[in-house]
Amino acid sequence: MRYDQLEHAIRAACEISDDTELLIFGSQAILGNFPQAPESLRASIEVDLQPKNKIERTVFVDGALGEDSLFHETHGFYVHGILIQAAVLPKGWEKRTIPVSHEYRTRGCIGYCVEANDLAASKLVAYRDKDREFVSILLNEELIEGSILLERIAELPVSEEVRERLVRWVRITMEEIS
Repeated sequence: MRYDQLEHAIRAACEISDDTELLIFGSQAILGNFPQAPESLRASIEVDLQPKNKIERTVFVDGALGEDSLFHETHGFYVHGILIQAAVLPKGWEKRTIPVSHEYRTRGCIGYCVEANDLAASKLVAYRDKDREFVSILLNEELIEGSILLERIAELPVSEEVRERLVRWVRITMEEIS
């Protein structure tokens, strides 16, 4: 996915949801922090988002712009309307979001992208191979700092067992990168 496609997704999702603000929290939220993120971080053709003020319209976004929709077939990417509760995010993430907005390209609508360190912590909670690879790239490319990621992991609403596993993984990965 490219930054202009994220802007297109914001514009389309706002139109369908009749909202002017969105929360963007899947992997492509990385484009908020890094519009020119490495291609390896932009491999997904899906934008996970939720209307911020009209949450009940999330299902309409997914139906109109989701996987296998006409939008998907036409543009080669899709918008997954999903509630943000599906993601496990560090305490305070709302204050650190990165706004993506443009007078014309998003028609003034705003997509609030989860900040890169919060996104990385959230991805690690899922702990899938693709998520660990995503975070490894962020660390290796020095797009996030291991120390900040560890702080965000400390702020996750997870069990101590999960937290310890994530901390251990980050420390090992940072050693391998050094």
